[in-house]
Amino acid sequence: MIASMQTMAAGDPEKGKVTGYTCTGCHGIPFYQNAYPQYHVPRLGGQNEAYMIAAIKAYRSGERSHNTMHAQAADLSDQDIADIVSYFKTLNQ
Repeated sequence: MIASMQTMAAGDPEKGKVTGYTCTGCHGIPFYQNAYPQYHVPRLGGQNEAYMIAAIKAYRSGERSHNTMHAQAADLSDQDIADIVSYFKTLNQ
């Protein structure tokens, strides 16, 4: 848990804004619905940091199943994830 908190604290929101730019294509649209399978795409702004880090890492490893999210997360480093999460944490969506 301490390592996770250190990772969260080390995130750079400016780098995260650049690295996570493609995330906003789905997660930055109010009331966005995925076409197939149909579900509400959650907004990430202001979400819990620990939850977002755990979710992205689970998509990256394939533990959490979603082809698009796995493809987006597969090449992210732990630092990239911390940066992206730090950026989304600054948004009140």
